Amino acid sequence: MSAIFSPGKLMLTSEYFAIDGALVLAVPTRLGQEFFFEENDDERSLILWKAYHQNTLWLTAVIDYEKWQVLETNIPSAAAFILKTLQNVQQLSTLKFKDNLTYHLKTNLQFPADYGLGSSSTLMNNLAEWAQIDPFHLNAVSLGGSGYDIAVAKEKSAVLFQSKPEIAYEKVNFDPSFKDELIFIHLNQKQDSREGINLYKSKTKYPELVNEFSNITKKILLCSELDNFSELMMIHERKIADFLEIPTVKEKIFPDCPSFVKSLGAWGGDFVMSAKFGGFKDYFSEKGFTTIFEWENIINL
Repeated sequence: MSAIFSPGKLMLTSEYFAIDGALVLAVPTRLGQEFFFEENDDERSLILWKAYHQNTLWLTAVIDYEKWQVLETNIPSAAAFILKTLQNVQQLSTLKFKDNLTYHLKTNLQFPADYGLGSSSTLMNNLAEWAQIDPFHLNAVSLGGSGYDIAVAKEKSAVLFQSKPEIAYEKVNFDPSFKDELIFIHLNQKQDSREGINLYKSKTKYPELVNEFSNITKKILLCSELDNFSELMMIHERKIADFLEIPTVKEKIFPDCPSFVKSLGAWGGDFVMSAKFGGFKDYFSEKGFTTIFEWENIINL
């Protein structure tokens, strides 16, 4: 079988404000999602789908793509999502699901599902690369969202991304001199992004605030010292907390942490970023957070 790989992502800046066009800095992770494919000319018009999670099979589906029906599956709800997504692929592609072929398609998500590193975006990008279609278009009709995660998966690089007035992004070399001082802590749960987005959308927004986050992103990209980086991250966190009218993750969980603590992506779950300090492993572990990555172990630059 041939294979395609897309990396996961971590969103370092702008969080919810990405929806309204704030400039985002996002980086790729070492772990991502693999996609394996093989096509057989046996005139059955079938898709044989197998999805693995960390090399363990969790979903199987047999789909008739002439009638677009799930013939067999072990998880009907998940198979229904795959069917709809592959229907979208067919509509956007001039190559796939046009002839009476049998498609053997297999995915393998390399990271735990609650890491929030982009199980959906990596799938969308893999399918788009395979079908030679626009991944942003496929993502828009299948899932929605700003698309920053698609940009990271597509470019396999750190990116500066903006969703408005139209999607625009560029690969950047974000390789801070203090990267070995940064750490990423998992909060033992996956945050529901849609819940956070709904809260964000319920608030009145001002263009000046979107611009402020874009300016913070630009400054962060140019940081050469950890102290300056830390200060900008604290300013960023405070501005979003004030806007959403909710406490920061540091106020809520780590009030006595001697370093900054910055939410990454949807607030309330997934990963946070901080900086090393004396006894940092013991500090986070004593609070129940034992999954701690250093830069080189999670970021793929």
